[in-house]
Amino acid sequence: MTKELDYSATLTGASFLLYELKQVLKLKRQGLIDNEIKKKVIEDNVFEYQVTSSLKRIVPSVIRRAGVLDALLEDLILNSHLEVGKLINLYAIMKTDKLFFEFMNEVIKEKLDDNNYLLEKKDLNIFFITKAEQNEKMSKWTDLTINKLKQVYIKLLFEAGLLRDKRSGELNRLLIDEDIKRHLIKIGDTAYLRAMGE
Repeated sequence: MTKELDYSATLTGASFLLYELKQVLKLKRQGLIDNEIKKKVIEDNVFEYQVTSSLKRIVPSVIRRAGVLDALLEDLILNSHLEVGKLINLYAIMKTDKLFFEFMNEVIKEKLDDNNYLLEKKDLNIFFITKAEQNEKMSKWTDLTINKLKQVYIKLLFEAGLLRDKRSGELNRLLIDEDIKRHLIKIGDTAYLRAMGE
């Protein structure tokens, strides 16, 4: 990771957001800078939300995700098929959320490495309990926040294609395009590739 991130619960209000990321990338391609993008998204309801009250909370997360993508990954997310977009979005989420990256790296990667395709509630519980014991900031989070994060993590895995079924917890190995693999290795992001089970 290029810069040290703190543990954060921002994913409780900003989950997968692939459509939103594509919209922000299009605005970025038009030459808008971050604060202009934020203003335009909120004022023009670029995400086409029926209720716009959540935009102020969501937009910064989406802009952060867009900021970790280089030109090649931007092109791929905008011009490739949906599965490629999902994969790159998952990568961007890991790049911008330390806790989620650690979950992917310590729980999902380990399961896939062991050919264990079952994610159980206890896996999430153990992960969050362990992290709360290791991190003072996280130890102060409410049960409500932790439970919401667990739900969001399940939803992220499902939307990314890593979780085949939310109820059964059946995991699915992602098929990662060889060009994307090579590119992530080239830019020094092998850890994120491994966290996705590669």
